[in-house]
Amino acid sequence: MVKLGFIAIEFDCRQLKKLIAMDYKTAYNFLIDQGMALETQKNPDAFLIRLKQGHPPIPGQVTSILLSLKIAYDSLKDNSKFEKILVLALHQLVMESQQQFAAGRNRGVEWPPLLQEDLQRISLAVKSIFSGQWLVEK
Repeated sequence: MVKLGFIAIEFDCRQLKKLIAMDYKTAYNFLIDQGMALETQKNPDAFLIRLKQGHPPIPGQVTSILLSLKIAYDSLKDNSKFEKILVLALHQLVMESQQQFAAGRNRGVEWPPLLQEDLQRISLAVKSIFSGQWLVEK
């Protein structure tokens, strides 16, 4: 559910995909940017940087990550070879998000109530890319 001021809009990833035209190249670049953010430090609003700072994701950020992962899955599900930079970015996205979430919780950060479930969905989406079978609940 996305809340825009006083309006709440509920939609699933299939509907969002229709609303936002994203191709594989855009999804790939977005995932590299998000997954490598702690190393590159180019985007101060990147998902991993915000988690490291103890800040929640920007509204819609997790949805964009999941959409990008689904597009990557659709494009790569039959591939048996993957670019190293993409593998590293996806690995970092999963591992660092979990680690930063736990570190923040240990510091007393009050995360949004669904963030832990969102991190699980991100993890399953990345696993889906490598397994060739979509594992994220619809």
